[in-house]
Amino acid sequence: MSDLDLLFAKIRACTLCADHLPHPPRPVVRGSEHARILIVGQAPGRRVHETGVPFNDPSGDRLRTWMGVDRDTFYDESKIALLPMGFCYPGTGKSGDLPPRPECAATWREPLLKSLPAVELTLLVGQYAIAWHLYRGRKSPPSLTKTVQDWRKLAPQTFPLPHPSPRNNLWLRRNPWFEQDVLPPLKNRVGQLL
Repeated sequence: MSDLDLLFAKIRACTLCADHLPHPPRPVVRGSEHARILIVGQAPGRRVHETGVPFNDPSGDRLRTWMGVDRDTFYDESKIALLPMGFCYPGTGKSGDLPPRPECAATWREPLLKSLPAVELTLLVGQYAIAWHLYRGRKSPPSLTKTVQDWRKLAPQTFPLPHPSPRNNLWLRRNPWFEQDVLPPLKNRVGQLL
């Protein structure tokens, strides 16, 4: 077993935040030490919790479209690692799913990133992934919109993205530059690495 396989086994057995979850823990992580693309999501939704398959929902359909990949490629662990900020479904709040539990990032994120030596592109999907990877320790990070607008400062190694959830349809309508300016270079970079 590789170091990453051992780490995944520990993560899949993790119960650190069990007392705070609406269901028994079911950590969802995928990848291999050969993956060249890392997708950092937020946390599994209810449907992902039930199936154990990350981005197995309309958000995943949209993300795959943004990347220009099909399902088979997206789920090929030798090419793409899928490591959300929180590994278990956190439950639902007033306006959607709750934020990822902080225990995951505090315990697992650094060892995971060190176990992915081949990653050349990281997609930061949503505000929690962006905040941890780009603005950890800052009291007032820029808005998600400002960070995504400044994508050129981070490319080609990193692309900050809004969450592809249907709940963000209004954001996408208000920011047509995202599909016009960000998605073509994103698809090109993904294509280069695959």
